[in-house]
Amino acid sequence: MTELFLSSRQLLLCLAAGWQATHGRLQRFERAPGAGWAAVGAALPVALGRAGLAWGRGLHPAQPGRTKREGDGCSPAGVFAISALFGDAPDSPLARTAKLPYGYATRDLKCVDDPASAYYNRIVDQAGVVVDWISSEDMLRGDGRYALGAVVAHNTAPPLAGCGSCIFLHVWAAPGVPTAGCTALALADLSEVARWLDGAAAPLLVQLPQAEYGRWRMEWGLPAADD
Repeated sequence: MTELFLSSRQLLLCLAAGWQATHGRLQRFERAPGAGWAAVGAALPVALGRAGLAWGRGLHPAQPGRTKREGDGCSPAGVFAISALFGDAPDSPLARTAKLPYGYATRDLKCVDDPASAYYNRIVDQAGVVVDWISSEDMLRGDGRYALGAVVAHNTAPPLAGCGSCIFLHVWAAPGVPTAGCTALALADLSEVARWLDGAAAPLLVQLPQAEYGRWRMEWGLPAADD
């Protein structure tokens, strides 16, 4: 197992049939110190970006090939930390018991997707900053897609303008409907994942086409896809 995964005890493995796929399957894994990965629960269907996958900026080594850009409709491929949860219920059971930082969405909470902004790829309360962006995503939405979500730490260390922003696990519009670049699940499935995620276990998302996962699995010390 490479150093990349040594500190992690929770893994979200999201695999797609190929780079152009707009859907995939997400399987949870966990491991005790010194032990191997063990599957948790059933594999869950997910919706991916309308343009499939492209290499993102995360914890994995930089790769040649398709590279994610702002607005390209691709979900990021690679290895990413899951850093926080968010939702529109300030006093829900999950908000009270979450084992990751939980952010309550208000009308002023925005995720900035303008590459020219000093707040690019950050979630900010616009009431407390000088707004320097032309575009942003409302974190409080009326369509239920951000009723619950998890922040995928893509393009964060530091953010590079134009390399993609505001990447989340969130609620899908409907089965089979792709996203603008996030990874989306049914609300019940996402709720189960969110309750399981634990910051002390340094959870990671590994999101790849099947062929790329086959290429990296042994080197990274990860489970077989059908485990």
